Amino acid sequence: MRPPLDSTRLADLGIEVLPATGSTNAVVADRARDGASPWTVVVTEHQTAGRGRLDRTWDTPDRAALTFSTLLRPDREGGDWPWLPLLTGVAVVGALRDAGVPATLKWPNDVMIGGRKTAGILAERVETPAGPAAVVGIGLNVHQTQAELPVPTATSVELATGSAPDRTELLVAILGRLREQYDAWTAGGGASVRPAYLAACGTVGQEVRVALPGGEEHVGTATDVDAVGRLLVGGRAVAAGDVVHVRPIG
Repeated sequence: MRPPLDSTRLADLGIEVLPATGSTNAVVADRARDGASPWTVVVTEHQTAGRGRLDRTWDTPDRAALTFSTLLRPDREGGDWPWLPLLTGVAVVGALRDAGVPATLKWPNDVMIGGRKTAGILAERVETPAGPAAVVGIGLNVHQTQAELPVPTATSVELATGSAPDRTELLVAILGRLREQYDAWTAGGGASVRPAYLAACGTVGQEVRVALPGGEEHVGTATDVDAVGRLLVGGRAVAAGDVVHVRPIG
């Protein structure tokens, strides 16, 4: 039996726990439009219609994952917002490493263990009466078996390492790390979080193949991430919104 989240402890921290929902991002977006304050957090034990990049959807088994969304109300210019999913990835990797899990980031924000994806991040801009807000959703595979994963190339923390941290403790740790990275970004923009991102990112230094819309491909060495979070590959800057996928060669 997989243990439930500690709803009493999380409620004391102002975190709402839902037994099941379609999408925590959709729930938090509605909260944002209704005037919810920054750092509103909703987590669910069972997400039935999770959403990712390129409109991918999935279902997470009950009590198997950490699936949650956070409301942010950034006061930085919109041109800085592409850093939000990247700094969120840094937070997840940092919390996992603190728990002894050897996680890395695949640009832009896929959390990997042993070359397999274990978490995805989706940041969405929401227009509200109080101004634009950001909803940042995280789906982290914790206890899933191989048969429960959405694709064969994914993994879970338990599957990859043989054990997994307590989900409540891990959620609190991720949110703490997220607050640190967000505060640094708020104070100094991308330049303040870029060193931590590069330290967490396993893509930089690899030979990669970048698939672009329309079937175009670009191949080269990923050498850096620039001031706005774009990946530099063979002298060309590619943005997350313009890329289908980035895969290492070989």
